[in-house]
Amino acid sequence: MNAQTLTAPLDGFSKLPLPKQIGLLAGIAISIALGIWVALWAQQPEMAPLYTRMSDRDVAEVAAQLDSMGVKYRLDPATGAVLVPKKELYRIRLKLASQGLPKSTNPGFELLEKDQGLGTSRLKELAIHQRALEGELARTISSITSIESARVHLALPKDSVFVRKRSKPSASVLVNLYAGRMLTEDQLAGIVNLVASSVPGLEPEQVSVVDQRGRLLTPQRDDSQTRLGDKRLELQQRLEREYRQRILDILTPLLGKDRVRAQVVADVDYTVVEETAEIYDPQKQALRSEQVAEDERREPGVEGVPGALTNQPPAAGRALPPGQQAPQTEAEAVNQPVSRSSRATRNYEIDRTIRHVRQVPGTLRRLSVAVVVDYRQAVDEEGKPVQQPLSQEELDRINTLVREAVGFDARRGDTVNVVNAPFQPPEKVEP
Repeated sequence: MNAQTLTAPLDGFSKLPLPKQIGLLAGIAISIALGIWVALWAQQPEMAPLYTRMSDRDVAEVAAQLDSMGVKYRLDPATGAVLVPKKELYRIRLKLASQGLPKSTNPGFELLEKDQGLGTSRLKELAIHQRALEGELARTISSITSIESARVHLALPKDSVFVRKRSKPSASVLVNLYAGRMLTEDQLAGIVNLVASSVPGLEPEQVSVVDQRGRLLTPQRDDSQTRLGDKRLELQQRLEREYRQRILDILTPLLGKDRVRAQVVADVDYTVVEETAEIYDPQKQALRSEQVAEDERREPGVEGVPGALTNQPPAAGRALPPGQQAPQTEAEAVNQPVSRSSRATRNYEIDRTIRHVRQVPGTLRRLSVAVVVDYRQAVDEEGKPVQQPLSQEELDRINTLVREAVGFDARRGDTVNVVNAPFQPPEKVEP
């Protein structure tokens, strides 16, 4: 290879314009830097989160302990979690656990596994069990989406045979939510029922949930009736909107847009009715048991006088000709039945039907519908626009359509009124 071949690329590079020379050098530099970064990144160990949920104080203490241990770590900028080499994850956790880190982890039933000693009092045992139960509940609640951490406080009354009226247990839950997150009504109800189901005798009404800002999330007792009334009113308004929209959907294509107005009033029954009926049908009977008894009484015959003639053996029998019956003896003639009776006891099962009906609250009791239809737009003989009322046949047809749309029921007392009246034109707003 001669010198001319080696200097050919340099000669070609020197012949390029200055901007192209700068761009080529910059591309080469970027490629070299990218290659170095890839090589360094490939040499870095795979990182894994040490703990997913820790307070800022625990993060600082864990970071200081990792520095003293000489462990390389980094903080995740998105979640704030401490990332350590995945191969050393469990070794680091065991080392930190021996140092009591992290401190904010709620202890659970592992507290019961510790040796309490022989001199442990009953009061201390109850306190340890209550603390373990609070920790387990806090762990479970913290696993719910939108909750960063949680604490649970239980107020459990003491059992006593001398107290007739025992106070009810209660619970308080403090939830620390992630930034920008909120608990839905279903999640809040789930937390309340979770705590109430975990403590014997605890009712859901005795559970209070508070967030990190001190806001009470569970409804107060006085507000329960108010919220129930709001839900009932919301249900009634939703039914009225649905019926009103049905009327508009069926009449607008026939009459035109903005030429019909409808209002619906729904009378909703929110009472809970439970009915138990026991019905007997005498026409349908079935024989359950039967007892039949028959009695036949005979009078005893007259016996002979004791003596030699009476004790004589009977005479030898003689064969009778075919077709001839033996004559009755005197004893047989005397021992004829004089009375015969029969008794029958029959038990019948009457057909019975037991029906238990529970009416769900929110049943539609009555429906009132009012519909106003605009006059028809027409043109008179002079070509001027005029308004003409609809015929009675057209109004009857509209009335029929409205009744079918809302499910009219005369037995329920529903009413439908259709009125034909001219609509006033909208007022013009002067600029």
